Amino acid sequence: MTNAPPPVNAAPPDEGCGEFGIRIGRDGTWYYHNSPIGRLALAKLFASVLRREADGSYWLVTPVERGRIVVDDVPFVAVELDVAGDGRDQILSLRTNLDDRVEIGDGHELRVEIDPATGEPRPYVMIRAGLEARLARSVFYHVVELGTEEVLDGHPQLGVWSKGQFFPLGDSTAAT
Repeated sequence: MTNAPPPVNAAPPDEGCGEFGIRIGRDGTWYYHNSPIGRLALAKLFASVLRREADGSYWLVTPVERGRIVVDDVPFVAVELDVAGDGRDQILSLRTNLDDRVEIGDGHELRVEIDPATGEPRPYVMIRAGLEARLARSVFYHVVELGTEEVLDGHPQLGVWSKGQFFPLGDSTAAT
């Protein structure tokens, strides 16, 4: 259930056009030369040609040109969660700040990193082709409320079910 744009199939020149002066802030705001891009439709257009290369760099790619952009964390923020069903049969659906919609499951995996400096969780979901969304704090809290404990490799894990898959959120004994 994704409304992601089709991938760009034509290969632009490898060298690209250099920097485009576009940055995506940690909060999902798109900037052009440090000014917020206020038109959602324009940010969506740019996002439709966004690619992440194997080296972790981000590029806007069209059939005739490509240019590097800066992404502070990941390009999208999951801002809304919908839940259908319950238990192992539940389906968790997310909407991003640019209105992409995905169901957590195959191809749209949920993962949680721990910030080494603060110890805080950083939850992410795959949106498309190497492009992830960070879950907004309120969305992550909602996900945690749906959490259940499962034993994985002999260790209790807090996690959530979606589309028949269990996605660990962390060691359930870490807080005790």
